[in-house]
Amino acid sequence: MRGLRNLRIILLLISLQVIIGTSGFHFIEHWSWFDSFYMVLTTITTIGYTEVHPLSQIGRLFNVFVIITGVGLVFLAIGALASALLEFELRKFFGRRRMEREISRLKDHYIICGAGRVGRSVARELMLEPVPFVVIESNSEKAAKFSNAWLLMIGDATKEATLREARIDHAKGLIAAASTDALNVYIILTARSLNPKLKIIARASEEDAEKHLLTAGADTVISPYTFAGRRIAQSFLRPHVLDFLDIATARESRLGLEIEEVLIGSDSPFAGKTIESSRIRQELGVIVLAIKGPGRTLFNPSPDDRIEAGDHVIAMGEPSRLRMLESSAASKR
Repeated sequence: MRGLRNLRIILLLISLQVIIGTSGFHFIEHWSWFDSFYMVLTTITTIGYTEVHPLSQIGRLFNVFVIITGVGLVFLAIGALASALLEFELRKFFGRRRMEREISRLKDHYIICGAGRVGRSVARELMLEPVPFVVIESNSEKAAKFSNAWLLMIGDATKEATLREARIDHAKGLIAAASTDALNVYIILTARSLNPKLKIIARASEEDAEKHLLTAGADTVISPYTFAGRRIAQSFLRPHVLDFLDIATARESRLGLEIEEVLIGSDSPFAGKTIESSRIRQELGVIVLAIKGPGRTLFNPSPDDRIEAGDHVIAMGEPSRLRMLESSAASKR
């Protein structure tokens, strides 16, 4: 902020003025360092006490310099402080209004309930896509740390009003990542009642909580501790497989490959065709790993397996080739 920067400069000049004034009275009048400092302090703050010791003619002239420069700088500091506070409040007000306007325009977005470690990790991943999302956090101190990085609301995600303000009726998905399983159950129950078609993924802290979260309406439940345990075990048992998957699914893969899922639209040129007749491999240079559709999942599909509208094709290839596949799958050529 400009006002805060000006205030720092003025405070630096005041500090320099105090040093010069203290040194001046010490060497001109031969006062102690404390008496010299006290004289400068009472002068520039306009308190108006009498002189610490009688001043000589040169001392009076030097004091005039201290009065003019010191008092002027103090008044400038007061003005800069008021300006900085006003600028801060205005920026906070207009920043809040801007965020409210952006949230009010959200559509097909994701709602992250909780800005803890899991919620923050989800937010960072969604930013890389990028896809629209809003974070709801009840702790104002924690929310203040990330208010400049994401669209963020301070509120209780278990309340209908808060979720409506986050435009849950227009949302694509919700992540229940609150600090406790009980809170996540309440969040899911509220969210499901407001948007029955919403996809909900919940974080589970305890092993026994998974069934309660699923009963409440979560589509998927993920336990960070169970997931971490599996990864540790796989790192011992299948280190090369895990390393390959990590490289292939990373945002910037060292192999130059990514794994992506692509939705086949109703008017896609691939809809109704087999893997062989679609010529995805030959023309786009990507490998189809699986086809997932309503009620079926085909891993390593054969050339005769058919792709239907509404299926998700799991493919691996170069990022540019995958983008071409997404573009082709969405509409007719």
